[in-house]
Amino acid sequence: MAVTATPPATRPSAATSRTGAAAVTAALLLLVTALAVVDITQGTAAVGAPEVFKALTGRADPDDASVVIASRLPRMTAGLLVGAVLGMAGAALQSVSRNVLASPDTLAVNAGSYLSLGLVAATGVSLPLLASSGVAFAGGLAAAAVVLGLSGLGAGTVRLVLAGSALTLGLTAVTEGLLLLFPQQTEGLYQWNQGSIAQNGFGGVLQMAPIGLAGLAGLLLIARRVDVLGLGDDAARGLGVPVRATRITAVVLAALLSTAAVTLAGPIGFVGLCAPALVRPLARRFRAFTRTRSSLPVVALTGAALVLGSDVLLRAVVPADTAVAVPTGVVTSLVGAVFLIVMATRVRDTAGAAPDRLRIRSRAVFLITTAVLVAVLVGVTIAAVLLGDSKLLLGDVANWAQGQAGQTVTFVLDTRVPRVLAALLAGAALALAGTLVQAVTRNPLAEPGILGVSGGAALGAVLLVTTVPSVGSWGVAGAAFAGAALSSVLVFGLAARGGFQQNRLVLVGFGVATGAAALISLLIILTDPFNATKALTWLSGSTYGRTLPDVAPLAAVLAIGVTATALRRTELDLVSLDEDTPRLLGLNLARGRLAFLALAVLLSATAVAAAGTIGFVGLVAPHAARALVGRQHARVVPVAVLLGAVLVCTADLVGRTVIAPAQLGAGLMTAVIGTPYFLCLLVRSRR
Repeated sequence: MAVTATPPATRPSAATSRTGAAAVTAALLLLVTALAVVDITQGTAAVGAPEVFKALTGRADPDDASVVIASRLPRMTAGLLVGAVLGMAGAALQSVSRNVLASPDTLAVNAGSYLSLGLVAATGVSLPLLASSGVAFAGGLAAAAVVLGLSGLGAGTVRLVLAGSALTLGLTAVTEGLLLLFPQQTEGLYQWNQGSIAQNGFGGVLQMAPIGLAGLAGLLLIARRVDVLGLGDDAARGLGVPVRATRITAVVLAALLSTAAVTLAGPIGFVGLCAPALVRPLARRFRAFTRTRSSLPVVALTGAALVLGSDVLLRAVVPADTAVAVPTGVVTSLVGAVFLIVMATRVRDTAGAAPDRLRIRSRAVFLITTAVLVAVLVGVTIAAVLLGDSKLLLGDVANWAQGQAGQTVTFVLDTRVPRVLAALLAGAALALAGTLVQAVTRNPLAEPGILGVSGGAALGAVLLVTTVPSVGSWGVAGAAFAGAALSSVLVFGLAARGGFQQNRLVLVGFGVATGAAALISLLIILTDPFNATKALTWLSGSTYGRTLPDVAPLAAVLAIGVTATALRRTELDLVSLDEDTPRLLGLNLARGRLAFLALAVLLSATAVAAAGTIGFVGLVAPHAARALVGRQHARVVPVAVLLGAVLVCTADLVGRTVIAPAQLGAGLMTAVIGTPYFLCLLVRSRR
């Protein structure tokens, strides 16, 4: 009896793999070519495909030829170069860090370049393109080194995103402070930071192309070493590969590639993240793409397709006159935000932030801490009322309260007291919101700003401020709450699947915050210049121009929040413990979480409406409160509220007095304070 053996499943042969890889590369090349052709035919001038063909063959009208040669061809070429170098930079960073979310955006490379160029611009020095490229390279490389040093190579996606987003917030806050202090010297820098491939001739492309080629050549030279690193550090050392030197070299080359893109077109967001991620599934199907030398050209083509596709899509959907003002980077950032949110539902990561250790403090410690904070708060409040561009005495304040002050004193206090109240109440509200979010998610590094809730509130408020300039404080508060509610539904809705896992919560929040920032930039760029300045000042966390009616909604919401939290303090303690204990005690965990999160969203939204975007208060105040008085929320809440009020009031006082009569927003000051604190928390949790 003959037995027929069933042939085992076989993997595609090497020849088949090479053939498939070649077909994919050819298809990508055709796609990029088609997008490039369409991109050349788009624009404000009535120059279509026939005129473009005549211009390329030297038979076009001089005006049509000038449009094609001086504008459209350089724009298309810049899109190709920027997309290619960003794709390769992202691939290199992901390979050496063994982190699928490493990119020039998440490593704060773009933010570092933005700050370094802002510092140069503030001095009034005008640098040639190559010198600007060197400045951007130094800033971007320094930022990447800080993020990689704090997050650790291969330490997990959450830690890298947390470190990168925190450093980006801090560096961007400093840069925006420069924009407000030196508006003439830094004119156009904000629009440049949104990223646009529009060019005036081929000069910039020709100067940056050699830098891109140098970065590509360097990556190809170390390609074999990078491939061996994928086997693990020990295996790589066993095969004679210098692990540390290879990683440093790859990061430097990636920063060099990013610099070429940033100098030419400004930061084009998330191309370095999306392009390698789109190629990664191909590597599982075609073995040829598992090697760096084979995958780099494909990643470069994918990046070019993303940039040109975004530019083509923008000009196809938006009218030509409007599309000229919309930077390509806004579109890629929106696409990248959606891409990141989708990835967040799939990426597994167990290397998140470590939970707080259980701390027990005596009642005496709590009472002493509270008394000290109350005394500090009273002192800071008095100083904030008396100090400013005009210094007052306590007697002036007493006369003003009795209605007996002079006209000058009355004017000063009528404008200063609402600012002080707005800072105090906003700080307290953000601290309470951060306390609630950290308790519900059981994540000590969660806070409304990093999780996108503040970004959604800012988007809603800016949308109303830029479209209806005469809107009142209650209208702004309502718009901010609507934006915060939408963003929180998205963030917490996706994060709730699986029990608010740290990786999903942080990544979805980062994606939502990025998308909100892109839409805010779009509104600011397209709106009336006066309203744009108003929105930019408000986004810096400024209390400038606040009145008592502006503060009223925040005072009401804060009173409700403090009262509700005090009444439900035991439930909050149980929710922050684990999943099982509340259920064993008969607590409806889902309903309790929803109620606390809704209250946190309401607090964040009204704080943003009253005082603009103020970051890190919701992180620093609750964390410091737990360190001082333990984890019982009956003690944490009052201490955190006092700390938040002191922090924001102090930041507002410093911002409007140190460089008076010029002023810096409280949000900029809290970012400068909060960023180092947050990064220190990351280092401690890593240990």
